[in-house]
Order: sequence, then structure tokens, then C-alpha cells
Amino acid sequence: MGLNDPQWGNKNSGGPPDLEELMRKLNAKVSGMMGGKGGSDKSGGGTPGQGFGGGIGLIVVIAALIWVGSGFYIVNEGQRGVVLRFGKLVEATQPGPRWHLPFPIETVEVVNLSQVRTVEVGYRENVKNKMLKESLMLTDDENIIDIQFAVQYFLKDPSDYLFNNRAPDENVRQAAETAIREVVGKNKMDFVLYEGREQVAASATKLMQDILDRYKSGIVISKLTMQNAQPPEQVQAAFDDAVKAGQDRERQKNEGQAYANDVVPRARGTAARLIQEAEGYKASVIANAEGDASRFKQILVEYEKAPAVTRERMFLDMQQQVLSNVSKVLVDQKNGNSLLYLPLDKLIESTRVAGAAGEAVAAPAPAPATTQSSDNNAAQRARDSLLLGRDREAR
Repeated sequence: MGLNDPQWGNKNSGGPPDLEELMRKLNAKVSGMMGGKGGSDKSGGGTPGQGFGGGIGLIVVIAALIWVGSGFYIVNEGQRGVVLRFGKLVEATQPGPRWHLPFPIETVEVVNLSQVRTVEVGYRENVKNKMLKESLMLTDDENIIDIQFAVQYFLKDPSDYLFNNRAPDENVRQAAETAIREVVGKNKMDFVLYEGREQVAASATKLMQDILDRYKSGIVISKLTMQNAQPPEQVQAAFDDAVKAGQDRERQKNEGQAYANDVVPRARGTAARLIQEAEGYKASVIANAEGDASRFKQILVEYEKAPAVTRERMFLDMQQQVLSNVSKVLVDQKNGNSLLYLPLDKLIESTRVAGAAGEAVAAPAPAPATTQSSDNNAAQRARDSLLLGRDREAR
């Protein structure tokens, strides 16, 4: 059977109801509610008052269901729902499906606690877009620097974040500016620009968190990032020159320190060596003097026992010592022949060897713990000979 068949909606046809009939009944009910006309259909079923009352009830029921259903809401993971009853805080709900009394009795504000929020101080969106009113700061040594930084934070208490401060995000920016100005104002310019940037950021973060905790803002500072820190553009060239001069000064100081580290140890080593040589020379002179005195005493004892023999012995020793260093040969012509073979080189060498051996045998034993060289022995013998000669002349 086709849809255009007029008998499509009849009961005895066994098919679906007649849509046109249903539309006529619905129009009749709506007309009855609006003006009371057409409230009864052609078959005479029902009065206009009854149709109007039934329509009102249906609308009320539908509206009530919609109103009640508007109270359902879902809180996602990492969020909190703050329920307000006539503007007053009632509770903070956990993640999951929730329901509250519909508007206007209760309202819900969903706050994201896991979101990392960011505020920028000294610039907006780009470091080139500077906000000089926020970025220019005065240091402890009365210099002006230009600082841009960003503050990252998240929420720990949604109720404090919503109700204790009127503009919490702006409060974060103001607290950050206040904290960084205080920290910069207590430090030198070079410290803030170079070696102390991390310390400045850490101190400003702590101070900022203290300020926000006093405000009960429900905010936790996550990180403060220094985007840029430099002198103002108007004095950048002069500041670069000052930095180069400071670097040259440090370089020269390092070079001077390196030179000092090289020269001073050498000078100290030389001084220590000279001191040790002087100490050794002192000990040597004292030992030689003590040895000479001891030898003189021994000779004196022997001289008192046999003066003539001692003088003769000393004279011969001195002659042997003196002549051993002379390159002359004495020849006895009385006992020799007129034809002589003189191997002078061998004679001189044998004389020197004999003289050295004689000195080793004839020399008296030195005092204990002393060592005398051949030169010292020669000088001592010369002095002894001189003394004996003077004694002989006096006699």
C-alpha cells in the first residue's frame, strides 16, 4: 500500500496511524490552549477547558524535567567543582558526575588545578615587545637594568583562588614584580646580570610565594624563568666597553698571577739554595779552622819533643810540595856522566806521582769528623813553614 493511499491510516488496514489525523488533533489542542477555540475535535470528545489544563500540565512537567536535568554536571580529572548557593560557597566537589540544585538556586564553577598558568613581567608575548614600566629596575650600586621574566604557577585551593582575591592572575604579576624589584635592589649590577641570575630567580620565587600565601590566593609558584637581563639600550655601548675593560683587567690579573706563580717559587728555591750553601760554607770553614788548630797542636807537641828533626821534616815536606808543582829538573853533575838521557815527560810524571804518594804517607791524621783537601794542606804547610822560619830567625 502506498503512502498516498487515503486508507493508509485506517484501523482496519493494520498499518501505522494516520499522521494527518494526529497533526489535526495536536493543532486542535494548541488552538484550544491559546484561545479556547477548536478545543474539541469533530467527534465531540472533550471540552476546551479540559484541553487547556492538560496542555499546561504537560508543559510544566517538561519544563520541570529540563530544569532538574540542568543541575547535572561532570568534573574532569585534575579539576574541582565549586558549588555556590545564592553566591555563597557550599562545597568543592571531586572529579566525576555530580548534581546540584539548578539555577538560580545553585551554580557551579569548574576550576582546573592541573593547568600550568603563566604571567609575563616586563614584556607581552615576545621579549621584543617590552613593557619598560615593569622591566626597568634599580640595583644596589645605583645602576638601571632591563629584566624580562616569566612566572609559571598552578592552583592548590580553588575556593581561595575564586573568592579571596578579585584578580588573582594580576596579583601574581604584581607580586612577581614586587619580589624581583626587592631582590634586584639588594644586589650589585654584575651579580644580577651574570653569576647571580639563578640565585636572584630563587630568591624572587621564595619571596613571591610568601606574598601570595599572605594574600591566601590559593596559588603555588612553579618556576620563575629569566628571559632577558641587560642594561638599557641607551647605555648598551658604554656598558659593553666597561665589560671589555673588566675582562682585560681580569686577564691581566691572571697573567700577573701566573708570572708570580712562576717567579716566586724560583726565587724561594734560589734563596733556600743560597742559605744552604752559606750554611755549608760556614760549617766547612769552622771544621777547617778546628782541624788546623788541632793539627797545629799536634805539631807543637812533636816540636817540643824534637825541634830540629821536626823543623827539618817540615822543611823537606814544604820543598817537596813546592817543587812538585814546578816543571824543572835538577841534575847532579858530580855523580853523573856528561851524556845524559832525560825523558823529561816521564820524569815529571813520576815526580808528581811520588810527591802525591809522599803527601799521602807523610801527612798527619786530621781531627775526627773533618776532611781536608790538598789545597788546604798546602796552605797549612806554607803557614807552618813561615812560622818555623820566623822562629829560626829569632833564635
